[in-house]
Amino acid sequence: MSGLMKSSIARKVVMALSGLFLVFFLAQHFTINITSVIAPDVFNSWSHFMGYNPLVQYVLQPILIAGVIIHFVVGFILEVQNRKARSVKYVKFDGGANAPWVSRNMIISGAVVLAFIGLHMYDFWVHEMAYKYIEAKPEDPTRYYAETVEKFEPIWRVVLYVISFALLSLHLLHGFASSFQTMGLNNKYSAGIQVFTKAFAIVIPLGFAFIAIYHHLNPITH
Repeated sequence: MSGLMKSSIARKVVMALSGLFLVFFLAQHFTINITSVIAPDVFNSWSHFMGYNPLVQYVLQPILIAGVIIHFVVGFILEVQNRKARSVKYVKFDGGANAPWVSRNMIISGAVVLAFIGLHMYDFWVHEMAYKYIEAKPEDPTRYYAETVEKFEPIWRVVLYVISFALLSLHLLHGFASSFQTMGLNNKYSAGIQVFTKAFAIVIPLGFAFIAIYHHLNPITH
């Protein structure tokens, strides 16, 4: 039993650390993407740097992909463990009396977020790989803004992105704060951490949704 408890704690720590890493990436990703609204030239410059810098491409990008895989695989394992550990199931769930909907359905919101990441990778990363290595087109540091706006022309893609960001917000509302708790950061700063994580969980997904809607409503005229 002791070994089982240690194993479970270790998984929760891995879950927390990988989650915090992905939150950092999310903030960095948003910082770059919001410039597509306020400064397209800056967006082109930063996107070109991220797309061609060897450190980003061959070190940071594989680490990011590994972080995503680890976070969701460990999350799935913990969910299975938790379900098995519940020897007595509720006959009827009384609203939010036992636990908030978000905390009870992290696996659902997480699965949708993972599916969104797959769509996002298809929309941008796969396109980038095809542009550089399959089609072998010449390097063009000014193409990124136009390509991004073009992606958001179909309304169905914008709707999918907005729904995904709403579920990402729900996922972060519980998961971000929980990561700090798992790491033992329950001290005099706990109240401030709670405020920060909730603000982040709302503002960043809302900002991403705004970017998608903005580009849909402001297409490039040829």
